Amino acid sequence: MFAVGVNSSVKDFIEAIKRPDAIAAGYIGQFIAKPFFGFLFGTLAVNTFNLPTAVGAGIMLVSCVSGAQLSNYATFLTDPHMAPLSIVMTSLSTASAVFITPTLSYLLIGKKLPVDVVGMMSSIVQIVVAPIAAGLLLNRFLPRLCSAIQPFLPPLSVFVTALCVGSPLAINIKAVLSPYGLSIVFLLFAFHTTSFVAGYHLAGTWFRKSPDVKALQRTISFETGMQSSLLALALANRFFPDPLVGVPPAVSVCLLPQGPVCCFYIRIKHEPFCLFAFKCNFSDFHLKSSYGVLS
Repeated sequence: MFAVGVNSSVKDFIEAIKRPDAIAAGYIGQFIAKPFFGFLFGTLAVNTFNLPTAVGAGIMLVSCVSGAQLSNYATFLTDPHMAPLSIVMTSLSTASAVFITPTLSYLLIGKKLPVDVVGMMSSIVQIVVAPIAAGLLLNRFLPRLCSAIQPFLPPLSVFVTALCVGSPLAINIKAVLSPYGLSIVFLLFAFHTTSFVAGYHLAGTWFRKSPDVKALQRTISFETGMQSSLLALALANRFFPDPLVGVPPAVSVCLLPQGPVCCFYIRIKHEPFCLFAFKCNFSDFHLKSSYGVLS
């Protein structure tokens, strides 16, 4: 998030807020399309795969939570100019999840879940607001320092993203290796993939005449397909007596690499002669760092 702040300006966030249609599309993907797929795959888990009802409830719970901050990193790596819009969408979905998540969980699972309002607001401030504000201030008052560190921020963002993904994967590896692990991995992989595709095509239909339609499709795809699985895991552990409810959220955390893998694929697809490339557009110049050039 600090890297996003350094490479953005207050004007970028103002322009993002001026796109209510894009924000609405992301919101529909997050809290309408994704819960629908969660209910679908949760039902399949019980009726088709003969998994315990608690596992189906866990899959539905994953679909009820807000977007993940990791989607902002993914957007920053693929379409840096869309990062402020992604942050606005994720922040709004996280803030409104205080009311939306308990409602959806009651409709899909039949259980009311209290959510820690103060904790969620504190999380937004610590993970999103504070580092972005620091980056914006640095960009405003120390532009030369920003110019010096900007070449290192894209690879540093990838490293931080890898840590964000690897840590929960290591912590929850037992859930992946559980007796129901393989079936749950398959169902959640299908759930996330369907959500990514739905968000992509939703934006493509909604903004088909927009000049930046492809960037919007990628941004809304990340917003729809990536959610705060750790929040779902915390809710499952706290409010459901059956520990199996927590297995799908734990597995979902381990599937977070789907988002970064998608953005890496997009970079490789756009740069066919490079194994890994980043494009960062700044106000006065264009910087390109490429790693691992293929022969």
